[in-house]
Amino acid sequence: MGCSISGLNALYESATGGGDVWINERRFRVLRQIGEGGFAFVYLVREQQPASDAAPARRHAAHVSEDGTYAMKKVLIQSKEQLDLVREEIRVSSLFNHPNLLPLLDHAIIAVKSTQGDWIHEAYLLFPVHLDGTLFDNANIMLSRKEFYSTADVLQIFRQMCEGLKHMHSFDPPYAHNDVKPGNVLITRRKGQGPVATLMDFGSARPARKQIRSRSEALQLQEWAAEHCSAPYRAPELWDCPSHADIDERTDIWSLGCTLYAIMFNVSPFEYALGESGGSLQLAIVNGQLKWPAGPNPPYPDELRQFVIWMLQPQPAMRPHIDDVVLHVDKLSAKYLS
Repeated sequence: MGCSISGLNALYESATGGGDVWINERRFRVLRQIGEGGFAFVYLVREQQPASDAAPARRHAAHVSEDGTYAMKKVLIQSKEQLDLVREEIRVSSLFNHPNLLPLLDHAIIAVKSTQGDWIHEAYLLFPVHLDGTLFDNANIMLSRKEFYSTADVLQIFRQMCEGLKHMHSFDPPYAHNDVKPGNVLITRRKGQGPVATLMDFGSARPARKQIRSRSEALQLQEWAAEHCSAPYRAPELWDCPSHADIDERTDIWSLGCTLYAIMFNVSPFEYALGESGGSLQLAIVNGQLKWPAGPNPPYPDELRQFVIWMLQPQPAMRPHIDDVVLHVDKLSAKYLS
């Protein structure tokens, strides 16, 4: 995949108003910046007239925006290691095809000359746009208003997350997302209908199953997890990995349980430890020390709390697999959504 240098230069102009950017044969007008983090910036863009008649034919109809707007992620690449990580994110993202996983629609990695005269790389990744924000964004608003999702919305959001994760876990070998959390779940609100949940950000996704057979391998896994898995949602075995362990996709099930708790209460289940004198997030997670905050009135059914506890078993072998989780959420849905 490539991108014209003239199109690249136009991106700098368009980021401050005016100008277009090309991703392969497609031309986009940058409207405004909608997010940033680390070395990445996310822009709201609108597609201009396709550069060739062949371009639209290669696109899946379900991924063509009605109003021509998309989200474009620009990544500044400072090293070969970062370049390899972006290429891996593109490769892994391209594997998945599910309505509850954010699809990568197009991409380009280009080499440009820096102001110092060095050659560096920049990546452009194109996605559908979701302007209603993430579960995390919604949780912050709801927390400030002391609002909660209904049991029906909790189950609908959670089931869609499970379906997306099930698609990843169904590969051979299975893929783990490795960073399931409210900040990586886009929420789309539709008038008169329940919210739609879309799992995103596959930068940490890797084959799930790892055999750990030495202390050095265990420490290497812990170091990797510390860089790629958000601490409040990280499974116990990624905090304190035994020297002999079989790691599998149930690391995601722990994160899924944490996220269900967060959907219910607008906060993660273990961060309370950070506010306690002498408290330790790691100890709270490794020991599975759950606390239940005040929720809605009337309260959520006890079956939902038991569902969270089932997924938040410190011993991975005691946790369910994603198929079991989907079956259970379907049973709860049949009871509370009928």
